[in-house]
Amino acid sequence: MTDLRPFIAGLPKAELHVHHVGSASPRIVAELAANHPDSKVPTDPEALADYFTFTDFAHFVEVYLSVVDLIRTPEDVRLLTFEVARDMARQNIRYAELTITPFSSTRRGIDEKAFMAAIEDARVAAERELGVVLRWCFDIPGEAGLEAAEETARLAVDLRPEGLVSFGLGGPEIGVPRPQFKPYFDRAIAAGLRSVPHAGETTGPQTIWDALNDLGAERIGHGTSSVRDPKLLAHLAEHRIPLEVCPTSNIATRAVTDLEQHPVKEMVSAGVLVTVNSDDPPMFGTDLNNEYAVTARLLDLDERGIAGLAKNAVQASFLDPAGKARIVSEIDTYTAEWLSH
Repeated sequence: MTDLRPFIAGLPKAELHVHHVGSASPRIVAELAANHPDSKVPTDPEALADYFTFTDFAHFVEVYLSVVDLIRTPEDVRLLTFEVARDMARQNIRYAELTITPFSSTRRGIDEKAFMAAIEDARVAAERELGVVLRWCFDIPGEAGLEAAEETARLAVDLRPEGLVSFGLGGPEIGVPRPQFKPYFDRAIAAGLRSVPHAGETTGPQTIWDALNDLGAERIGHGTSSVRDPKLLAHLAEHRIPLEVCPTSNIATRAVTDLEQHPVKEMVSAGVLVTVNSDDPPMFGTDLNNEYAVTARLLDLDERGIAGLAKNAVQASFLDPAGKARIVSEIDTYTAEWLSH
């Protein structure tokens, strides 16, 4: 069987579902932990592998928030953001929509304008120095309730940084119904932001319907349970509403029992536009290249099939048409050259 990993490693890619703090590699987390010795997060990159072993989704959120607590100054924000882009550049990620939870930082006392300046400074530097184009999705941490929703909407609409393209909703789904967030999504959409909530990861298909009907979702984060509702799958396929699929994450958080049971095959069979993403890569011991390899195996894809997946992500992105055309052309050229050897 052909080893597709070398092809995937060089393939130009876009990523649509990846979290800012959740992308902090052991190297970055250890550096931040060393800066803040009162934290319980290990300062040894080796020890972080054990620390990032989750018993369930609730435990994952607890560990995630302990890493969030390491980001206490605008300098920490700038370091994290630029270093995440550096890790992306190593994987030939050309474009990424990074999900940022500004409420987590502003409520910890980071000045909101300094926060915006830090992410924007890193974004401009990443494009100039690394060739990685970053855009932002500001998301509501669902577990923090309507206070967080109000603050996130205000920051997104009133202090909108240049790189901001979309508005999301993350955190636990169980006990956090989507419809209550409708006024905040309405405000963000009215301001020109695109709607990309998480839905149907640890809850059933109704959460996805709520995201579509109440939050105006244009893409769905995860959408794992969509396969339990044939009508929903048909709706997603007909309206070309992409799913941001994160296979390894779904196993790590126990949203799916094992990879062989992953519903991505059913999604693709139903004609749904599927994109491949890494979610919180170092925390799940993965990266985008690995997620492509996993998905290629599950879907039995060759190089052309993998290139098609990469183009799905570009088409489902909120990049401008010229930017999309440029990356699609890069993917086609790379694939043709690879196959001609």
